Amino acid sequence: MENFRKVRTSEEESPLPFPDLPPDVVEMKVKEGSKIRNLMNFAMAQMELKGRRQIVFSGCGRAVTKTITCVEIMKRKLGGLHQVTKVRYKTLLEVWENQDPLPTGPAQNLTVHKNVPSICILLSRDPLDPNQTGYQPPEPWHGLGLQLGNAGEDTSSSSTKGLKRPLPPPGQELLTKKLQVQVSDSPRGSGTSDRQPDGHH
Repeated sequence: MENFRKVRTSEEESPLPFPDLPPDVVEMKVKEGSKIRNLMNFAMAQMELKGRRQIVFSGCGRAVTKTITCVEIMKRKLGGLHQVTKVRYKTLLEVWENQDPLPTGPAQNLTVHKNVPSICILLSRDPLDPNQTGYQPPEPWHGLGLQLGNAGEDTSSSSTKGLKRPLPPPGQELLTKKLQVQVSDSPRGSGTSDRQPDGHH
């Protein structure tokens, strides 16, 4: 195989695994080399500016993790989205070209069929059937996080900040209590130290 170079990869076209999708639903095909920022800018524009109710993210092989990341960002930014996740296998066709063909050697090209895991995630503003496999209801606190955090702030950090914010005041109370303890001890301490010189006189 050292003389072969991969020249093309194509995936078999397969229908989206969700029933009752509108014909014009936007499918975000996430590739291994896709930039998350570009994907998110386009997807957010579709949902917010064009007012679409549903969007599908799909990716296979090494792009599966990036696909999930996009979905999580989308859910944080928009809040209140219903989700259905379908995992399946897709067949990838890889075409390998022989770089050093011998007249009596193997064929010029090899086609390899690979089965790779693939993920399809439907996000919908409208309620979906909660009984179908892979359904996740909207997470209620995301909406709150959006109202609490500034619009420009990443709500993932603001939601954790929200959890951490109440902590400093009790910490300060602890400090003042320690100080009070020291303060309340000091009259006794100074009293004993006062008495010692008196004793020596």
